[in-house]
Amino acid sequence: MFRVQITYVDKEGKEHTVAAPLGKNLLEVAHDNEIDLEGACEGSLACSTCHLIFEDEDFYKKVPEATEDELDMLDLAFGLTDTSRLGCQVIVTKSLDGARVRIPAASRNFYVDGHKPKPH
Repeated sequence: MFRVQITYVDKEGKEHTVAAPLGKNLLEVAHDNEIDLEGACEGSLACSTCHLIFEDEDFYKKVPEATEDELDMLDLAFGLTDTSRLGCQVIVTKSLDGARVRIPAASRNFYVDGHKPKPH
């Protein structure tokens, strides 16, 4: 399986460089590598807790444009930027090799009693 290198910068500024398999989304890749990226709706495009920020606009431009539904959810995201995307909506392709994405310091989560769903 072909993989590309993607670096996640977590809420504390620590870098996590991982080998991401093509075809998975950035939320799945984070969870597969035990990177603390929320996904309260488990990738069903019903929240903004997997909000990521591409650190390099060139990589941001390499992913397909966000759908209207994703843009609606991004409007709820904490710390929205011009290069913000939802991790559950960005599929890993060869063009993302070397990308760096930052996890915002906070999120607008909707889970109750501290419950964070884990990937299936």
